Amino acid sequence: MMRKKRSLTAGKAEGASTTSKAKRGRSAGRQSKEPALEESNKSEFFVFLKEAGVTLRSDGTSNEIAVDQVVFQKRIRQQLQKSPRYPGILKEFITGLESYIENPEQFRNCLLPCVPSVSDAGSACGSSFQESLLRMLLGVEMLQTSVMNVLLEKLPEFMLDSAGEGGLSIPRIIINQFKWLDRVVDPKELATKLMELVSVAPVEVQRDIITSLPEILEDSQHNDIAKELNSLLQENTQLTVPILDALSSLNLSSSLLIEVRGAVMATLAAVQLEDLPVVVRFILHSATSADAYEVVCNLRKKLDLEQCVVPPVLQASKSHTKSTGPVNPASKPAAGSSQDSVALILDGIKSTVRFQKTISEAWLKAIESVDEMENHKVMDLLVLFILHSTNANHSRRGAERLLKVKVRTGLMQEALLQRTFRDFAQVMQGYFPSILALAQSLLRSPDPCVVPFGGHMYHHSFTAFDSYCQQEVVGSLVTHVCCGVGGEVDMALELLCGLVSEKPSEMALYAVFVKGTLDYMDSLTAQQIRRLFHLLSQLAFGQQQQASHIQDDMHIVIRKQLSSTVPKYKRIGIIGAVMIVGSMGALRSKGKESEKTSIPDDTFRQMKALLELLKSSSQSSPEAAALYYDELANLVMSSTLDPQVQETIADLVLKDFEDDFVVEIETKIEGNFPLPARLMYNLGDGENWGAIAVNLLPLLASEVQHRGEQQSQRSKAHRRVSPLCLSPFFRLLRVCEQKQNQGDLEAIDGLLGCSLVLADFDVVEKMESLSKAERDFVCTLLFHTINWFREVVNAFCSQKELEVKMRVMTRLQNITYVQTLLEKALAGSPGYVPPAANFDGETTDGVALGSAAPANKAKKDGAGRKRKAAGKSSTQGNSQLDESTEGDKTQLVNEQPEKEKETRAGVSLVSYRPFFRELDVEVLSVLQCGLLSCTTLDSEMHTKAQEEVLLGPAELVFLLDDMLRKLEFSLTAGPAKRAPFLKARSDKSVGFSHLQHRSPNDVAALCVQLLPALCSHMENCHNHFQTLLSENNGVVDGPATDVQDHQLMSSSYQLLVQILNAAFSWSGFSQPAQRNLLKKALGVLAGRLKEGGADLTLEQLVKHSFEYLLNFRNSVPNLSTAVHLSQLLSTVALKGGNRASYREQTASLAKLFLCQDWVTASGEKERGSKFNEALHSVLRIYLEHADDVLKAVKEIVEEGIPELSALKDGSSSSWPTLNKQTFLVYYKVLMAELEQAVRKIPACKSSDSAETQSEKLLTWDMAVKDFHLLVKLVKLFDSRPIVNVCLKFGRLFLESFLKLGMPLLDSSFKRHKEEIQSLLKTFQLSTRQLHHMCGHSKILQDTSLTNHVPALKKSLELFVYRVKAMLTLHNCQEAFWMGTLKNRTLQGEEIYSQQEDQQEDEEEEDDDDQSRQNQEESEEEQETEMDLEESKVNGEDDGDQNDSMDDSE
Repeated sequence: MMRKKRSLTAGKAEGASTTSKAKRGRSAGRQSKEPALEESNKSEFFVFLKEAGVTLRSDGTSNEIAVDQVVFQKRIRQQLQKSPRYPGILKEFITGLESYIENPEQFRNCLLPCVPSVSDAGSACGSSFQESLLRMLLGVEMLQTSVMNVLLEKLPEFMLDSAGEGGLSIPRIIINQFKWLDRVVDPKELATKLMELVSVAPVEVQRDIITSLPEILEDSQHNDIAKELNSLLQENTQLTVPILDALSSLNLSSSLLIEVRGAVMATLAAVQLEDLPVVVRFILHSATSADAYEVVCNLRKKLDLEQCVVPPVLQASKSHTKSTGPVNPASKPAAGSSQDSVALILDGIKSTVRFQKTISEAWLKAIESVDEMENHKVMDLLVLFILHSTNANHSRRGAERLLKVKVRTGLMQEALLQRTFRDFAQVMQGYFPSILALAQSLLRSPDPCVVPFGGHMYHHSFTAFDSYCQQEVVGSLVTHVCCGVGGEVDMALELLCGLVSEKPSEMALYAVFVKGTLDYMDSLTAQQIRRLFHLLSQLAFGQQQQASHIQDDMHIVIRKQLSSTVPKYKRIGIIGAVMIVGSMGALRSKGKESEKTSIPDDTFRQMKALLELLKSSSQSSPEAAALYYDELANLVMSSTLDPQVQETIADLVLKDFEDDFVVEIETKIEGNFPLPARLMYNLGDGENWGAIAVNLLPLLASEVQHRGEQQSQRSKAHRRVSPLCLSPFFRLLRVCEQKQNQGDLEAIDGLLGCSLVLADFDVVEKMESLSKAERDFVCTLLFHTINWFREVVNAFCSQKELEVKMRVMTRLQNITYVQTLLEKALAGSPGYVPPAANFDGETTDGVALGSAAPANKAKKDGAGRKRKAAGKSSTQGNSQLDESTEGDKTQLVNEQPEKEKETRAGVSLVSYRPFFRELDVEVLSVLQCGLLSCTTLDSEMHTKAQEEVLLGPAELVFLLDDMLRKLEFSLTAGPAKRAPFLKARSDKSVGFSHLQHRSPNDVAALCVQLLPALCSHMENCHNHFQTLLSENNGVVDGPATDVQDHQLMSSSYQLLVQILNAAFSWSGFSQPAQRNLLKKALGVLAGRLKEGGADLTLEQLVKHSFEYLLNFRNSVPNLSTAVHLSQLLSTVALKGGNRASYREQTASLAKLFLCQDWVTASGEKERGSKFNEALHSVLRIYLEHADDVLKAVKEIVEEGIPELSALKDGSSSSWPTLNKQTFLVYYKVLMAELEQAVRKIPACKSSDSAETQSEKLLTWDMAVKDFHLLVKLVKLFDSRPIVNVCLKFGRLFLESFLKLGMPLLDSSFKRHKEEIQSLLKTFQLSTRQLHHMCGHSKILQDTSLTNHVPALKKSLELFVYRVKAMLTLHNCQEAFWMGTLKNRTLQGEEIYSQQEDQQEDEEEEDDDDQSRQNQEESEEEQETEMDLEESKVNGEDDGDQNDSMDDSE
């Protein structure tokens, strides 16, 4: 023992090598002093081993054993114990061992396993493997301690030696001798010595010792050794991995485990990257179900994977730097090793979430708790991919749900996804199946907010992963295209087009996959077909022609479609052929320079042949020819074509326009026409403007004449011209002129003001006298006239000359006037089908055409009123308004019954919108002109209009209505829906073909650009109504009010507010990339109130914008406009700032509208379905934004209802919008909002304080009182709709009370007996009334009422027994009694017809376990009984409410 201690001390002071020399020196000294004794001990050592069955070899071969190791150990033990020198013989034996192993070779042999003796191969040694000699001696308990000391003394001699022969590490072999011993005699001493060695040994030996500790020590020592390892971990991070490996295998107490984990977590930032996987695995494996969430949150906070990898850009710059200097081989695998380490970290996380449900739930909860976009890390996305990749269904569903929620709320955006793919592409490829599945799920989601994120996942997967993944991505996108769901198809095609543009070479490999979508074109819209052919033609016919192998297939498909006689397939062929022409004729760049190259001759020849084929194929029908012109116009407008191609297109088609549609008007118009011809709408003052006319009437008459001819009878030598092609042909003409002349249309400006050969439209007033053919002819002529004017406005709206602008404004007036004529004509032509105006789809699919209808039911379109048109004198008549102003219009018509007899009511043009040509978004720039009101005309007599281009009210309504529909189509994304089975799917994109070429971002930017003009118009409307009120002394219907002007200005006001609301409701404003656009839009509103908006923060901009819009509250002309203004303010408030303040102001505004008496321009109160819908919305906004919903409900019921019931006819003075006609609206909203409010009352928790419980109880008490007030109203207003609302929401309220309120009563019962008793008494009165309603519903036998009865009765019964259970819980069940509750009417009268079946009813009640209270006594007697029971309850000191349950249903 002294020798051992001295050796270890020397090792500590002088190092391992010094210890080795001292050991050899002492051994040499002993050998010189006691040679005889040493030799004797050595010989005895050999003898003992020989007799026990082991033969020592010194010739380089392994020691031999002739018996089994157990036999050997037994013999050694017996020999030592039987020796006469025992126990001194033990020391001699150990001395002989020390002498023998002084030789390194012999020591090595003793550490290696023994081999069976060759001569005794068939003896008792039954195993081919035997332990080493030293390990067998360690198994002898009397020798164990001494042998251990010898080995531990020998270990420092080999600490600094590298691996010996055969790559063996002597220190590691020595440590292995101590593993898995059957028994350790002195484990504490062994642990102490091992830890002493750890403190002085090199790192490699330290690692070997530490990792072997769990296999050496007993369980009782685990806690002690863990504390030492924990201290060592904080001192030396190089030993992190072995220490954590050891700690993972130790059996530790929970407190110590938490301490160790905390220490490990604290050193996480200092841990080397290659050690991180072990650290993360240890932290997660050590987490328990109780602290899993806390552990995961801390780990997520401290672990930043983005710092673990080198960004690709920096990595590339480093590699470039290294390439200029000497190469360092050791630094090359740095990037790969970091990716490998991250992969190991994720594998560790994956193993824990796969086998530990609590860890996976903790990860989901930790990621879900992040409520700021900036706080989300790349690791969050990676963990969601990991959770989705596990086989556990809860993890997959949880990860998918959480990802959708985060994307929908804008907390996870494309920038985070981009960083993840950029830095961890190699790691993420292992989770590609999950990424693909999540992308598919997001793209198929009906929520339009999450679909783009799924598209980004597809895009990054294709660009970052290998060819196999690219193939899977393309295959999945093709599947989306073929599914037939609109939004899904659009996004998939957009992604494919983007990939073709960015990665044409890679996409060319999968062109065959994409080509397969040509078999599924039947379910695609025209815009989707355009995109599909665009991406295929880019691959096959683009500049590089990477996928030229599909050119022949494309030609075959196109020729087949063009030759088809089915219009649908011919349309597909025309669209596809034009897209191929666009790809062939695109302007080509040469190399890196900006030089442009001409199209190869072969390609140009193919393109020209295709154009010729396209033209000849489209002449078979006017619809095909019109589509051909429209598609060519779109191609020329949206693409950059080679000048040679543009010239070819112009020469091919444009030379025919003048011959086909323009005539000289010097000669007399001759022909056999259904109606007399007349030149109309000429704006020219000179020869240039008046010399030509559009030959519309003769062309239409000719078409009608030849319509009945068979195709075989038509002359093929003469090309028949159809008026259907007029507008499309002119559009193509205009577009080519713009492209060739840089936007200048001087060459064709004569068409803007030229006359039209039309009929005298006075016949519209006498449509009854015309034949059906003549009526249809007039309607068709009017449609073509309107479409010509719309296309002319499209063409010249962007011109800058003042004269041109004036004529464009006049054409807008022509449109509004002709539309009023068309309304009347359609009213006299029932069953008429208009000519097509949009040719890329089935125009009449899903279109419910209007017919002659009474004026009080007709919906009005957003076109103008009948007014004076240029060149024609006419009186102003009824205007056409948007559907949203139907209430105003119908009231106006009802006010003028005499005029109804004289003037035919027009039908709504809303359903005819698909038959009008689409207005380009550039036309909206006309809104930047000022407003020409009637007051301006009266005071200045058109003088100002001649100096400045001003919009009339009718034209303003027309343009605003078109702008609103454009914004709703482009910015308001609806959920993707599959077409119902066996039901025709209406294409909502009809009439928006040109708009579809613009992205929502472009439309939003255009809208922001027009915001100053829109605000000016709003202010003009505001000033108009303010002036009107001042002139009429605050009365709307004063003598100075012009009803028609009031209608138009009201419609303009409402449309302006709707447009602003649609613009600010765009979901794209939540994206960081559109933040500047949002600030610009808010800056426009704020700038109208306060200058210097550019320097304001977003919160300040929202504040000033809110204040600006709030100023319009006193001038809104009707309740519908008030609704949209309230919604606009709510939308703006959501963009930032103090939302609580905005809620209060919004609630005050809504209350102001509710307390306002709404009167029309004719003096009557607003009423009707539209008014009720608006009132419903305003009341909901008020209650949703009120600080205390329960208080607001109580205020309305206690103030408004008594005032209403006191009057036979009239309104409440406190709430003027509350009257007998609107009571149902009020009642329904109040019940619905009350039920929603109680749902939001927090559930009772065991941790709630007494004060918190009291507050919740007070809230429930107020809610029950409000509910009772509302239920009592059924006695006053007992109509079927009122009863229906009460039954529906009464059940919902009762269910919420049972779920949220009763647990609160259970826990608060002892402290609040009286309050709970009072609450239940009040509630009992309501439930009793609900029971009477059930009986009333059965008597009426009204299914709409009886449908609610079973569920309500069930809830009433649950309420009875739930209260009984509460009383039983508090030992006062004697205070509860039940009786039989008779069926009564709403007024409380007993239903005698049921007395005959009383016994049967009682049996049914017993079967249903329904408790009923005996109500044969008077109300006073019942109250007395309740008081009596109450005294019992209070006397018991536990008591609670008694009668609460006599209310059983």
